[in-house]
Amino acid sequence: MKPVLLVIAHGSRDPRHAATVHALVRRVRSLRPDVRVETGFLDFNIPSVQGVLESLAAEGVRDVVALPLLLTRAFHAKADIPAVLRDAPPQLRIRQAEVLGPSPLLLSALERRLYEAGLTPADKSSTGVVLASAGSTDPEAIAVIADIAREWRHTGWCAVRPAFASAALPRTEDAVRELRALGCAKVAVAPYVLARGFLPDRIARGAADADVLAGVLGPAPEVARVLLRRYDAAAARGLLRLTVSA
Repeated sequence: MKPVLLVIAHGSRDPRHAATVHALVRRVRSLRPDVRVETGFLDFNIPSVQGVLESLAAEGVRDVVALPLLLTRAFHAKADIPAVLRDAPPQLRIRQAEVLGPSPLLLSALERRLYEAGLTPADKSSTGVVLASAGSTDPEAIAVIADIAREWRHTGWCAVRPAFASAALPRTEDAVRELRALGCAKVAVAPYVLARGFLPDRIARGAADADVLAGVLGPAPEVARVLLRRYDAAAARGLLRLTVSA
């Protein structure tokens, strides 16, 4: 039996968040009908992660891959999720998969969203892109976003600048102004976020002076493929049981 894939989302009071998570999970199920996929939320939405784990244990499930639906490895992946998993029913054997990013597939998804918003490949060399993420107080997560921006720049864009909706600088509007000052013929904002919500809305407001605002990554096929790659890698690893700390 393949391990159950438990997709762990943060949760939000904004209903668009849960709707996007469920749409992504439906796409994952369509790609891998041989894998049972469940969804749990850390906060605000149901079912909770703990509730799903208890239900799986009650059914007799033994092996679970817990996959953080996160783009960077920050506080939630390092602390919140491991803490919830340590409180899981003891009969469950749980592997925590890696977060989704970084991945070349996610860069492909970002470009998909930009082209869907009106850019064409011919615009690439004259367009500056703001890679706009939610932001984090974790320096590792901020450094990853900067690294992604540098990598993406080498694929042919005029320039790529990182920006953050919270906790770090620059803001989206500042990065837009910087790209204008560089002389880019067009400026586009690519939200490096999975679902709509409070911080993505802040990114959208900061993109008011940009020529193009792409949609969030959402249930893009590339995102679903990354998710399944993380699942397969975790399922193939030697079992690591998350034990309760003393």
